[in-house]
Amino acid sequence: MKHCILLVSLFAAIFVMQTAQAQEFNEFSNDGYNQNSVRPIHESHIMYKKTLWYRMSLKEKQNKPLFAKNNELPRLIIEAAKLGIIRPYENDSLRTRKSNEKFLEALKIPTSEPTLSEDEIAMGFGGEESGGGGGEDFGTDGGWGDGGNSSAAANEYFMTDFYLMEIREDMLFDKKRSRMIHDIQAITIILPAEKDVSGKGIEVPIASFSYKELCSNLFRDNPNAIWYSDANQRSHLNLEKAFDLRLFAARIAKFANGDDRSISDMAEGGDLGALVDSQRYEHWLVEYESNLWEN
Repeated sequence: MKHCILLVSLFAAIFVMQTAQAQEFNEFSNDGYNQNSVRPIHESHIMYKKTLWYRMSLKEKQNKPLFAKNNELPRLIIEAAKLGIIRPYENDSLRTRKSNEKFLEALKIPTSEPTLSEDEIAMGFGGEESGGGGGEDFGTDGGWGDGGNSSAAANEYFMTDFYLMEIREDMLFDKKRSRMIHDIQAITIILPAEKDVSGKGIEVPIASFSYKELCSNLFRDNPNAIWYSDANQRSHLNLEKAFDLRLFAARIAKFANGDDRSISDMAEGGDLGALVDSQRYEHWLVEYESNLWEN
């Protein structure tokens, strides 16, 4: 009898653990709202949903206000993450947090130590007394914003190297308000392939960040979190408002599909074909929204 009770208790514990884990990975909490949304919509009011991934190059002219010198969006996010104001995640699912050690390691420029012969070691090459290589002193204006602590940041990429970002958002149709909603979920900072000095020649995701955390912990009431206006300094906008107004240029790189393939994987004709397909899909979404109530 005792064995039966123990077995029942064990199965009950396993069921509770699996249920808790499933709830943890469910984007909707028990009250029916997405816990990662800035302005959540109840799931019963969502008539249509499509998850989209946008690629945004901060080098594009329209995105220049997000990449003003010393007010670059990647700099703002990375420095806040270093201070613990916001938390980095492994990817844009926002399920697994990235440790501070892994995050800082991702910012470093990979180096390879030279192999020295025994004679060179005996002569003192590579030792601490030889000056450690006599690298450049980048000073306080090297672009890291570390308050002059060049020893901590001299081996990191420049903040301007991180000009590529990915935005993950849910496109929702709220049947209660009869309108389409762009619900940004996460922003990922990416090191472009051309900036990767490891020789692999691939894009390297640095970390993903919850857009809700960015808004509540970093953007709001922050005088440095600005969309910079060249035309009128009195027209600077807070970054949250700039994203709400869609004042950025980005193309759809992927939409949710069963094969989890990006548009470039499905397109024919290389990069140009992918760009055309991306614009075609974006136009289809606009047409879909306008025709929703025709029938």
